[in-house]
Amino acid sequence: MTQRTSTRRARALTTGALGLGVLIPGVAAASPAAAATTPAVSCTSSKAALATKLQKDITAALANRTGTVSVGLYDRSTNTTCSLRATSSYDSASAVKVAVLATLLWDAKKHNRYLTDTEASLAKAMITKSDNDATSKLWKQLGLTKINGFLSAAGMTKTVPGANGYWGLTQINVTDEQKLLKLITAPNTVLSDNSRAYILKLMSQVISSQRWGTPYGAPSGVSVHVKNGWLQRSTHGWRVHSLGTFSGGGHDYMITVLTWGNSTMKYGIDTIQGVAKVIHRDLAAS
Repeated sequence: MTQRTSTRRARALTTGALGLGVLIPGVAAASPAAAATTPAVSCTSSKAALATKLQKDITAALANRTGTVSVGLYDRSTNTTCSLRATSSYDSASAVKVAVLATLLWDAKKHNRYLTDTEASLAKAMITKSDNDATSKLWKQLGLTKINGFLSAAGMTKTVPGANGYWGLTQINVTDEQKLLKLITAPNTVLSDNSRAYILKLMSQVISSQRWGTPYGAPSGVSVHVKNGWLQRSTHGWRVHSLGTFSGGGHDYMITVLTWGNSTMKYGIDTIQGVAKVIHRDLAAS
């Protein structure tokens, strides 16, 4: 009994470290699928000139960066989509926390109930401060059946929840993260309007020290909602990710940037912000 309790405690401590850049030895690292040739940024838009400019500028922003980077952009206003390595899988780190909150709200809706005060407190800490203990409690409460149920309802078919409580090792890709961001920014049958507003509210209240990444360079007057993830592992360095949704200035768009193979957390942040800066600039000028 004592040994089992110690094992559970050790697992909880390790899981709680996910997303905070702690090394996790002994767990195999997932690898984004290697391509035979370096993939090119692909953009389409109802404004042909915008697609051309975005493709050129995102490519230039990544030209001298090391590591592996995946990018997703979708702007409803101009029907613009950009993608790079959209199906490559990454360890989620804390980026998975948006999906955890969405699962909680989806399940509550199914049972026609409001969140409890405890759930609301955990959700706020999980998103606004990236609190890992709060995430572990919600992950355990929900369980893989409900989490997989939400992922199926959301069409996030390539997202694989981390096993044995390791939520930060959930496998995510740009395609599925963009599906999630689309769900929380427009009416749909999966999440209620109140649930969507709640998620966006918490993403708009992320503490200042964690508001890096995709918001970088967003024009003043544009509403910003963000959730980031960061995790160092014993192979392939830092995973650094940023999910953001933006509305205003005649645009309604979302950006996902996933990275790994970064020498430091700052290097990954700089890579993401280089991409975000040109996207915000090009959309604002369009």
